[in-house]
Amino acid sequence: MDLELQGKAAIVTGAASGIGRAIALSLSREGADLVLTDIDVAGCEQTLAQMRAARADAKGVVLRADASRLDDHEATVNAALDAYGGLDIAVNNAGIGGEANLTCDMSPEGWRRVIDVNLNGVYYAMHAQLPALLARGGGSIVNIASILGRVGWRTASAYVASKHGVVGLTKTAALEYAERGIRINAVGPGFVETPILGADPEVLEHLATLHPIQRLGQPGEVGDLVAYLASARASLVTGAYYPADGGYLAQ
Repeated sequence: MDLELQGKAAIVTGAASGIGRAIALSLSREGADLVLTDIDVAGCEQTLAQMRAARADAKGVVLRADASRLDDHEATVNAALDAYGGLDIAVNNAGIGGEANLTCDMSPEGWRRVIDVNLNGVYYAMHAQLPALLARGGGSIVNIASILGRVGWRTASAYVASKHGVVGLTKTAALEYAERGIRINAVGPGFVETPILGADPEVLEHLATLHPIQRLGQPGEVGDLVAYLASARASLVTGAYYPADGGYLAQ
């Protein structure tokens, strides 16, 4: 069976769990060779084990990387070049929820940490990735934003600002590199059933009711959308923001 991404080299940041792990699994099932990064190396090793359980010949490299550090993104790209000879796909998924407070009560340190990881981290990632994609003659970048890249949420000013910034950065970079064969898109998940949401059944039930589809998203649903955007099937798609939100933003 032909695999859509056979032989393509891909980076997934924040690949230790949740949406990042699901993205890695979706890309691997389609044949991509991966570099998996996170500050949680053990989690990335578990992701790699699941990749190999699903596809015996799956290839993956695990690297500890802090999304807020430019040098870690440069090391990640170098790992892809060393392992696979180039880079075709990058998925910038690493992010944090951060401090929850009203805007006037949020600490400057809490604000900076969220911006450093969620927004600066995506910029640093693309800064390192784009030269490698250009050397390959083109490729695809998918940045993971959020529904909160389009709307607000009380007590989450830093997170909301960072995700709005990711959408704007994605659109601008897409315009800059469209003629050079690089497609750059953003995905905006709604509330997805991952450990970050916790395990309180009342909280999870409430969050589910916020979506017209009346359920939480599943990580694999986001992963499959990313795999599509990374593939040649999405050859006309760049500069786009794709919600995966069960209708949340349609309200």
